[in-house]
Amino acid sequence: MKVTYYPGCSLEGTAMDYAASIAGIAPLLDVELVELFDWNCCGASSAHSLNHQLSLALPARNLGLAAKAGRDVVAPCALCFNRLKTAEQALQGPEGEKLGVAYEGGIKIWDLLDFFTQGPFLEALAAKVVAPLLNLYAVPYYGCLVARPPAVTGKTDYENPQNMERLLEVLGATPLDWSFKTDCCGAGLAVARPDIIDTLVQRLYERALAAGAECLVVSCQMCQANLDMSQERISQKFGKDYYLPVFYFTELIGLAVGHPQAPRWLAQHLVDPMPLLKMKGLA
Repeated sequence: MKVTYYPGCSLEGTAMDYAASIAGIAPLLDVELVELFDWNCCGASSAHSLNHQLSLALPARNLGLAAKAGRDVVAPCALCFNRLKTAEQALQGPEGEKLGVAYEGGIKIWDLLDFFTQGPFLEALAAKVVAPLLNLYAVPYYGCLVARPPAVTGKTDYENPQNMERLLEVLGATPLDWSFKTDCCGAGLAVARPDIIDTLVQRLYERALAAGAECLVVSCQMCQANLDMSQERISQKFGKDYYLPVFYFTELIGLAVGHPQAPRWLAQHLVDPMPLLKMKGLA
């Protein structure tokens, strides 16, 4: 199965581990990710705050290219997904003529987690699990932009998504219920207001621990970076030694199916997940 793949900028830089894990698991599901030719930055996270027209034109151009390719487009980044959906709505509305992009629809924009947790893929994964993630207690963290606003994303489960829970159960892990799975981590403020980041992320740590979590699982590289990179600083600031590894869902798929490169992906995290995995007999 071929699908157009829009990686976005950060998967070629700070989220190379995410990109590698995606490339590693896609062939296991007979999915060929065809990178969108000549794609450009979608403008997240600053364009919509600076220039409304540009914030639509950038992702609209990508949609025009994807439509020419004639395949559904998959985005692993929650921000990119949100901007592509916003541009699609603009192209189909009164603003469309101003964007100078020929787009008649006919393709679907997928968030990567939604794409890989379709029923047939979950069934295929269940048959490939050779090292189930038994006794690994995790809270799924979706973040805010992949689901909201629902008028743009089209999500009906924006308050309480469940597809990551279903995936974790297939992999043998134990997903825990908590009320903060779609709360904002403040990633867009990482440079301008790290003090706000500290408050938001420390609250997520506390709520995750209160739910009994040993780790967090994400599908957004901005969320992963924010929760992973801030942990040492927040531990020092609040006088509490937090240890909560932050996994990409694709990395956990790799672990469960015994992908030989999975340890290399995990080695790029700042919060080392290996002590947890060794304690659980998973590494």
